[in-house]
Amino acid sequence: MADKHQGGCLCGAVRYEITGGFGAFFLCHCKYCQKDTGSAHAANLFSTKATLSWIDGQDHIQSYTVPETRHQKAFCKTCGAAVPYTQMDGKLLVVPAGSLETAVSIRPNAHIMMGSKASWDHGLDEIDQLEGLPR
Repeated sequence: MADKHQGGCLCGAVRYEITGGFGAFFLCHCKYCQKDTGSAHAANLFSTKATLSWIDGQDHIQSYTVPETRHQKAFCKTCGAAVPYTQMDGKLLVVPAGSLETAVSIRPNAHIMMGSKASWDHGLDEIDQLEGLPR
């Protein structure tokens, strides 16, 4: 039986299903990924074999590609949450890991683009870790 994964956006307008496995999982620290996530890195799964099926809300999806680059982001027009997209004429599926609602068995393969990582992105495992919000 093929791997199946479900996911969606923050507001629930966009829903999708992925059938098939992922070939790679990268944590990208490039400046574009920092800008479009508002964080230290993006966490994206990649597949050349899996298929994407939209369950709901495909008309809510907007896509943006940084001019003269391959950097792309697809997101819900209502809530702005990242959603999957394809590149290379549909041959490569890119899935934002945080948009998945099902567990994946693949662990990240690597941190990439470390040459442009955020200046504050070091020693993070040494700071306090809280189970909930700070008091």
